[in-house]
Amino acid sequence: MHGWIILDKPLGLGSTQGVSAVKRALREGGYGKYKVGHGGTLDPLATGVLPIALGEATKLVGRMLDSDKVYDFTVHFGVQTETLDLEGREVATSHVRPTPAAVEAILPRFTGPIEQVPPAYSALKIDGARAYDLARQGEEVVLATRAVTIHALTLRDTDAESATLTAHVSKGTYIRSLARDLALALGTVGHVTMLRRIKAGPFDLAAAISLDNLADAAKRRTLEQLLLPLRAGLDDIPALLLAPGQAGALRQGKVLTGIAANDGQHFALDGDTPVALVEVSDGNVRVVRGFNL
Repeated sequence: MHGWIILDKPLGLGSTQGVSAVKRALREGGYGKYKVGHGGTLDPLATGVLPIALGEATKLVGRMLDSDKVYDFTVHFGVQTETLDLEGREVATSHVRPTPAAVEAILPRFTGPIEQVPPAYSALKIDGARAYDLARQGEEVVLATRAVTIHALTLRDTDAESATLTAHVSKGTYIRSLARDLALALGTVGHVTMLRRIKAGPFDLAAAISLDNLADAAKRRTLEQLLLPLRAGLDDIPALLLAPGQAGALRQGKVLTGIAANDGQHFALDGDTPVALVEVSDGNVRVVRGFNL
């Protein structure tokens, strides 16, 4: 049980609760204890792709956190909330409702590298405390501007009060902040009423399962049929096939030399067995993350 289970996270469930659901399924299925972690936090009011790493795949969680994400989201114009979504109380209003043409016209300003201030209600830490905890205590939360990249931003649908968009974004991007800034640029205010992650790194909704399917597989003792292989989290990098002696050297932490491979990260394999995530530089191969398989 070393690999990935991709949940289609339902509304109202936290990411850590998703991890707990997988742990419970492993326990109920009699699979024993494994390390379990998630590859990117989703707000309770968001749904969609939540990669859950099992066993040795947990060594790739950091890489998953750094990956691009794709979201569908709806901005409701005319009301801003303290949390920038449906959870918070109203803090600002406007009578301005932008036209579809106005929304379409503003999108290029928010495509490419941009500067963004994260929401006060976020999991970022300030002097060791979570920003959302400070905000809930009534303290003023001032977060630094951060550089993010919006690779693509497209308008999918509009009505008299809202706009639904799809955003392909870099790590660290807050869709709630993007919605806030879009509304302000359009001369109004707004908040997110729907947020659905449709892709995280190499994983999309096609591979995602519901909590009901997870629980059913646990009862049937067929969880392994839902498990994607460890290497599924590395589909975007090339494989490096090793000779048995080379695999043994990497497992001992040694550096391979004279390897004919392009510079950059590779997924080192001993036959079909994952050995390590490695970095190749000038023919030298060094282990970034080794797998105990």
